Amino acid sequence: MTAGSDGSAVAGGPVRHVPVLVHAALELLKPRDGSVIIDGTFGAGGYSRAILDAAGTRVIGIDRDRGAIARGADLVQAADGRLTLVEERFSALDSVARRFGHAAVDGVVLDIGVSSMQLETAERGFSFRLDGPLDMRMGGEGPSAADVVALASERDLAAIIATLGEERHARPIARSIAAARRAAPIATTRALAETITRVVHPRPSLIHPATRTFQALRIFVNEELTELAMALAAAERILKPSGRLVVVSFHSLEDRIVKSFLAARGRTAGVSRHRPGVDGAAPTFHILTKRPIVPDESENAANPRARSAKLRAAERTEAPARAEELAPLLPRLPSLADIMKGR
Repeated sequence: MTAGSDGSAVAGGPVRHVPVLVHAALELLKPRDGSVIIDGTFGAGGYSRAILDAAGTRVIGIDRDRGAIARGADLVQAADGRLTLVEERFSALDSVARRFGHAAVDGVVLDIGVSSMQLETAERGFSFRLDGPLDMRMGGEGPSAADVVALASERDLAAIIATLGEERHARPIARSIAAARRAAPIATTRALAETITRVVHPRPSLIHPATRTFQALRIFVNEELTELAMALAAAERILKPSGRLVVVSFHSLEDRIVKSFLAARGRTAGVSRHRPGVDGAAPTFHILTKRPIVPDESENAANPRARSAKLRAAERTEAPARAEELAPLLPRLPSLADIMKGR
């Protein structure tokens, strides 16, 4: 997630956006000449620019948003061969690195969530503040938010909104959506926002009633939590010993996944009672942030979106990556595929 900047020049020219907690991230990544770092969420290129400026590093930038990759062309040119951009989901970051000849890398940075540019583009359908098609797809492929709103059962809608949006009015909102779509398809961001405000009325000084529902649908449509869990496991596989993983999240569910993954990988795996005498797997990460790093008041003042940010970091050990099930990290919800099949 990014914020407006003053347009100061760095690699690639004037910058429209700067990443949250970039200085803390750089201190933990420790980029140096010759190192290879994966920026798994390229977005507006803020982290990649900062890493390229910090040392003579090579950066592999990944983003599922084709527009983000296209907008990074100038930075690729300015980086003079040190930046490679790839249109791909960040859950595949290890295979992307190997595709470009890197069996292991020195660092991985992930800035989870939606970018400012996505929010500010009406036709992407991420924001209720700008009327546009109810899309929300980061990569442009697969079912849209309009498809989920049209096909999910009232019960499933309530579960998605309550779990991923942490919305206490999830049931009446789902009921209102189900009633509205019987009369006409809910195909625009304005139509969905108006459907929500019929049952949850706006109040001064509080967030807009549609905020949490839009967040929930965006996370669900893009399978963001599954992608995050898979990306953490991919980082574990591709980081060399002493390589650094830095993750910035903006949502409590995201932070919970990162915290749980690192806590599990930061200790010796439990020994099965069915295999007595067999030692558990050694820790694959050494935790560098006992508590998450959060933005200071000056960063919060400059960028209100930074307020919910939390940074966690860890250093890879020499232990082999674990092949453990990721499902326990994720909330239990109907799958996007099942909803599209009408289950």
